[in-house]
Amino acid sequence: MRMRRKKNLDERISSCDRHLLFVETADFYQKEHSERFNLIDFRKVFGNDNPIWLDLGCGKGGFSLETAKRNKEVNVIGVEKISNVIIEACEKAAETDPDNCMFLNCAVENLPYYIQKGKIERIFLNFSCPYPKHTYKNRRFTYKNFLKVYKYLLSENGEIHLKTDNMRFFEFSLQSLSENGFKLKNISLDLQNSDFKDNIETEYEKLFISKGLPIYRLEAYL
Repeated sequence: MRMRRKKNLDERISSCDRHLLFVETADFYQKEHSERFNLIDFRKVFGNDNPIWLDLGCGKGGFSLETAKRNKEVNVIGVEKISNVIIEACEKAAETDPDNCMFLNCAVENLPYYIQKGKIERIFLNFSCPYPKHTYKNRRFTYKNFLKVYKYLLSENGEIHLKTDNMRFFEFSLQSLSENGFKLKNISLDLQNSDFKDNIETEYEKLFISKGLPIYRLEAYL
C-alpha cells in the first residue's frame, strides 16, 4: 500500500532548512549530467572537519539522531529518498537542534552528485529493504552498483556497518561485498547474544527483537 502524502508536506519540508541539506526534486532526472552536481561544503555546514558518517535509508531518523548524540566528535547525515518519511526525521531534529546531524532527501545512487569522493568515513545500512525476489536484486543496497557508489564515497579507511533481520539478504550481502573488493570483519549471526557493545537499536530492530528474531551484523572495509 502506498503511504498517504502527509498534510502540508511541501510547507513542512521548506520549514526544515536548518537540518535538511537538500531536497532532490522530480526535475533532477531531466537535467544534463553536468547540471546535476550540487556538492555540499561540509565544513561550512557543520563548522568543523570532523568525520562524516552516513545513515542510508534513515527512515524517521531515530538512529541518525541517537548516533549523533552519542558521538559528538562526528557529523551524521541521514539519507532518505521518501519525502513523506524524512520530514519526520527533520521535525525530530528541530526539537533538539543537534549541531552534528543533518539530512539529505535524495536517492542513494545519486549521492556522488552531492558528496565529494572519499569524504565519508562510515556508512550505515540498517535493515535495508531485502527485495526478496531475485528479479529485484539490483535494488538491494548491497548490489554491486550501490557498492560502486560506496567505494567512491568512502575514505581510505572507511567502513560499512550493516544490520538486518533477513538471513537471505545477509547472505547475499556477504557474497556481494566479498566479490566486489570488500573485506569483512566482526560478523555476527545473533547480535543480541554477542559481545558487541554500544549497539544503537533502530525502530525496526526493536520490533524484530520483540518477536524473537536474530539480528545479523557485519562490518566491511576496502
